Amino acid sequence: MGSARDAILEALENLTADELKKFKLKLLSVPLREGYGRIPRGPLLAMDAMDLTDKIVSSYLETYGAELTATVLAQMGMQEQAEQLKELSRKGLHFIDEHRAALISRVTEVAGVLDALYGKVLNDEQYQAVQAECTNPLKMRKLYSYTPAWNQACKDLFLQALRATQPFLVADLEQS
Repeated sequence: MGSARDAILEALENLTADELKKFKLKLLSVPLREGYGRIPRGPLLAMDAMDLTDKIVSSYLETYGAELTATVLAQMGMQEQAEQLKELSRKGLHFIDEHRAALISRVTEVAGVLDALYGKVLNDEQYQAVQAECTNPLKMRKLYSYTPAWNQACKDLFLQALRATQPFLVADLEQS
């Protein structure tokens, strides 16, 4: 897919050296979603735009990485660049990437989703690891930990499973 990564890179490459330095410092203090850790200060400060983009995507995934980058840009008073990044990163995002947070918190029937993905997208070890989590949000978060390795077809199967088990939730998110 890569469009969110490209949008982050473009936004960072358009910053001056001073703006990039300010971006890195703000990135160290911006509130993060639960489950995400900070990029260590030492390596962060030495990164150029390309390395920083790779680190943001590897640490926060493309969707949240683009959202986080836009948040930092907005905090720097660069609303226009933040909006451009949001718009560019929305293009080409798969439904499951775009609605990650909502799906983690709102899916109530994880077992049916897992059953639909077992053998097609998830192997036995992954299936068991997700099942071992004690709450639905933790199960969904664990399931999402596998998505960076998935291609479009795998994500389509995930969406198909969600439509079959959570049709009203999917319809609600499609309208938002």
